[in-house]
Amino acid sequence: MILFKRTLQFFIICTFLGLITLASLYYYVKSDIPSVQVLKDVQLQTPMQVFSRDGLLINQFGEKRRIPASIDEIPQPLIDAILATEDTRFYEHIGIDPIGIVRSAIVLISTGEKKQGASTITMQLARNFFLTREKAYIRKVKEIFIALHIENLLSKDEILALYLNKIELGNRAFGIGAAAQVYYGKELNELNLAQMAMIAGLPKAPSALNPIRNPVRAKARRNVVLSRMLDVGFITQQEFNETSKQPITARFHGAEIDLYAPYISEMVRAEMVARYGFERAYNSGFKVYTSVESDVQAAAQKALVDNLHAYDMRHGYRGAEVHLWDHETQSPLNQQAILDKLAPIKEIGPLLAAAVLEVGEKSADVLLKNGEQATLSWDNLKWARKYITRYRQGFAPKTANEILAPGAQIWLRKNDDGSYLLSQLPEAASALVSLDPNDGRIKAIVGGYSFEQSQYNRAVQAKRQVGSNIKPFIYSAALERGYTLASILNDAPINQWDKSLGVAWRPKNSPAVYNGPIRIRRALAQSKNVISVRLLRGVGLNRTADHLLKFGFQNSDINRSESLALGSASITPLELARGMSAFANGGHLITPYFISEIQDSAGNVLFKTQPQLACDADEVPTDELASINSPEQPSASPFDNSTQQAEPAIQCAPRIISKQNAFLIADAMHSAVWGGGSWAHKTGWSGTGWRAQALERRDLSGKTGTTNDSVDTWFSGFNRNVMTSVWVGFDNPGNPLGRSTYNSNLSKSQITGAESGAKTAQPAWVDFMREALKDQPEAPIEPPEGLVSIRIDLATGLLSQKNDYTSRFEYFEKGTAPTKYVMQHVEDVFEEETKTEEELF
Repeated sequence: MILFKRTLQFFIICTFLGLITLASLYYYVKSDIPSVQVLKDVQLQTPMQVFSRDGLLINQFGEKRRIPASIDEIPQPLIDAILATEDTRFYEHIGIDPIGIVRSAIVLISTGEKKQGASTITMQLARNFFLTREKAYIRKVKEIFIALHIENLLSKDEILALYLNKIELGNRAFGIGAAAQVYYGKELNELNLAQMAMIAGLPKAPSALNPIRNPVRAKARRNVVLSRMLDVGFITQQEFNETSKQPITARFHGAEIDLYAPYISEMVRAEMVARYGFERAYNSGFKVYTSVESDVQAAAQKALVDNLHAYDMRHGYRGAEVHLWDHETQSPLNQQAILDKLAPIKEIGPLLAAAVLEVGEKSADVLLKNGEQATLSWDNLKWARKYITRYRQGFAPKTANEILAPGAQIWLRKNDDGSYLLSQLPEAASALVSLDPNDGRIKAIVGGYSFEQSQYNRAVQAKRQVGSNIKPFIYSAALERGYTLASILNDAPINQWDKSLGVAWRPKNSPAVYNGPIRIRRALAQSKNVISVRLLRGVGLNRTADHLLKFGFQNSDINRSESLALGSASITPLELARGMSAFANGGHLITPYFISEIQDSAGNVLFKTQPQLACDADEVPTDELASINSPEQPSASPFDNSTQQAEPAIQCAPRIISKQNAFLIADAMHSAVWGGGSWAHKTGWSGTGWRAQALERRDLSGKTGTTNDSVDTWFSGFNRNVMTSVWVGFDNPGNPLGRSTYNSNLSKSQITGAESGAKTAQPAWVDFMREALKDQPEAPIEPPEGLVSIRIDLATGLLSQKNDYTSRFEYFEKGTAPTKYVMQHVEDVFEEETKTEEELF
């Protein structure tokens, strides 16, 4: 009896001490136990995704790849595999497994080492979310309390869903959705049993059991999972036998990128980090919808790349990159040895690495890096005359041996018909920007040949001299000062002595062709340099420079000297496209934007751009206007507060020039494309942008631009709905683009002579606009009110009564049209001369 009492007393004391210890431990770890709100609002670290306007994935940013899935979206066999391996009694216990804890304690007591864990799925979840991975006694205590707390607040399905979306599974895949994509490139419902078992075996050791790095270990682990599923009764013996024999099929799958647009995705990344900070931007699961359209963006990328290769081919072949073996002194390498040498070569853009195996008279056999063998035909080789300088090329080759030799490592591009074309990495650079001039939406943007080669975004970062692309703005200033498109100026050389420099300034036309008295319309269309200088002088240098600032250009970029008339201002392609848009939209300064909408991970809209439109407040219904009285101008950032409205409302972009001024410049630029005069009567003339006629659209206006020595070349053009600027040059501003000579091996339509805006930049513009305007009706810029159309004499710009090739209809702002007819003018001149003669005698 005494023994029983003492035993009972000991048990009560131990129980009391245990409760005190338990309470003490609880209060010790209480601060680490998450609140109800924290558990209910657990945020999975999900990467930011960037999409095109039409929903194609452009890129994703985040250290952790995660594709969250609800419990209903997870296949039951995958759940069974996880439970059989990690926690068979998950749906039965209260968050801790006493049997497992006892087993772990026995091992610890007997060996003195913590070799075995007793973590349930709930405990693993507690550790992964709220604790470190250190193997310490206090951490295990915390795990237990947090697990019990979780079980008390969340349902079993909620706990399991969190675990399956949180668990690390190797290769930066977190959660089973990401693992299915990383290892198999599949959705969860597309996995087979072997693949599900493979994923279920990874939580134990994601690196050591990685099926890509350690397929043998991974297969053994997968079969352990299958064995556990068999023991528990989740699969049959036949399913085990069939599945355990299947090979490992895992391989790395990157993010399923639908659209290659790295420059705009980097613009988005930088903007989101600036807006939300690095951690939140990368891990909050933002979905960012950009302004670009996938087909238009793809067309821009292709047009730019093809144009750079065309320039490069005109200037000759610079030879093989390296020689993998010397064909004259060494025996050819075997195929595997060649592939081993090609393997580390990084392929750039559309370029494919290959080695020359054998060279025939007019063909060459090659081995590509991917193991494919191909034969290069003469049509795909004959362009490759020798590069000497940017101004000189060798003679057209007659045999393939003049171009290639066995052992050479070369670059190839794939043609549309599947054949391969000898190629090389272009040395020149380029940028393309396309906007909707009505609201500033960036429809496409490409900052260079390859983002992998250079992350420098020339479209928004490269300030380059714009050459004759400045002239529409100069002429716009002239119209504001009383000039008209029919005004006559003298197209003749200028020779001005500069006292400060001690030399004469002699601006010249390019080419150096002078037509004497010429109308302003034709002068702009034919890009007459001396007329631009005369207009700047007529308007005044400071007035002209101040007028240019209206178009959004920076004062520091505007050189206040007469060279401004020839394009000495340095402007980015995006800035130029923005300014030029004013001529397309009726005179408004729109604000370019590249982010249309931002959603959180649940699809809730956090931000939606409300762009300023090219409109006038008095033309928009009052109930649709935003705060028109607010003079605040939006910045180029899509997050500027002035562009965010609680309720959708129309905001009008500021007017910078009159509708009439904008139309007259756009119409004169139309002549740069379509020319003027009568070819039948030998008075016809072409504008510098005549190559745009290939698009067979009468709604296009454009302007070429070329700087001294062809260092920078431009073409900018538009209709009412699309404004596009293209720049081509070298990243080093001092390098000229040179000239190319005729290649007898190529078609007679090839571009030869000095590089220029028309020859170098415009072909990319034409190729892009062909796709951007496909299936779109013509959208000409209509003349606004306040203009009159009057027939004038082409030679004098005065009124004409003739209806033949010597005259045409010209637009004038009301009150600026000539008042004299050409014959009346001649009579007045005759009378004046007669009076002068009478006075002399």
